[in-house]
Amino acid sequence: MGPGIGVGIIFGQGVQAIARQPEAYPLIRQNIFLGFVLTEALALIGLVAPFIFQLVR
Repeated sequence: MGPGIGVGIIFGQGVQAIARQPEAYPLIRQNIFLGFVLTEALALIGLVAPFIFQLVR
């Protein structure tokens, strides 16, 4: 649930930033996607880590 909230915040703030400064769209879009990728990567690590550590024991 946490990553979903994080992604929502990222895209919501990105849309607000683009609305305020349309000329900065390429930079803002790049930062939005970077934040999205990092948030989803952490979510996947959190999902997979318990299975990996369970197998190690």
